[in-house]
Amino acid sequence: MGATIAKLAERPNLWPWLLLTPLAIYLAIFFLVPLVNVAIMSVTEPRLTLANYERVLVGALYQRVFLNTFLTAGLVTLACLLVAYPLAYLMNHSSQRTAMMILLLVTMSFWTSFLVRTYAWMVLLGNNGPIIAFIKAIGIEIPPQLLFTRFSSTLAMVHILAPYMIMNIYSVMRKIDPVLIRSAESLGARGFALFRHVYLPLTAPGIANGCVLVFVICLGFYVTPVLLGSPREQMIAGLIGTQIEEFLAFGMGSAMAMVLLAVTLAILAIYHRRFGLDKLWG
Repeated sequence: MGATIAKLAERPNLWPWLLLTPLAIYLAIFFLVPLVNVAIMSVTEPRLTLANYERVLVGALYQRVFLNTFLTAGLVTLACLLVAYPLAYLMNHSSQRTAMMILLLVTMSFWTSFLVRTYAWMVLLGNNGPIIAFIKAIGIEIPPQLLFTRFSSTLAMVHILAPYMIMNIYSVMRKIDPVLIRSAESLGARGFALFRHVYLPLTAPGIANGCVLVFVICLGFYVTPVLLGSPREQMIAGLIGTQIEEFLAFGMGSAMAMVLLAVTLAILAIYHRRFGLDKLWG
């Protein structure tokens, strides 16, 4: 044993690889092997053919579901940005105590599972919930349908994903040198011009990080759209679940999963080419 350790000490470049070995084994067993199995099923179920991919790429139903998935992910990302940017700005320009309190409230949502938060929105938006009761109380006799709509699923996903956007933007705002802002003010930049030409470009990396992270996560969302959304506006993860659970169409479900994975990797590749994946986590 002592001789082995001595040999390893003479080759320090091996230590990082040895430390990564348990993680590599874990990922190979619980991620790589299932992924390869899904890829194999996508071309072998029910027989060896590429028909599943052809149906996914050409079929009107699947095209509509993919389009709806991208539209919903884009809408959620935009809504998260509109919510997160002002809040991150407030945190950055508040006292440290106030900023930490807001950050604590934001991160508290991570302490509750997606499923619990989704069921909470079902109670709030239900026909017997407090929101419908308030609408009736102000004189609207026939309240709108809130639950099982795109509005309800989008609202819940914004609530779940907004903390990712907030923390990405806030981390970038914290790194902005105040000297740059004062220099711009000394050169005549004021108000909206200062924000547009100086502050917004400086926070652009945080916006890009948050948007990519929220968009990619939203593409694969399953629980919230299925429980809160409308069946007519199904997202791709819900359709994959339907194909496998109700129709036992493992080949079609696997093909859709692989197409979704390819799209996600393409988005990350574009982001990596422009910014670098190492910037995604600050």
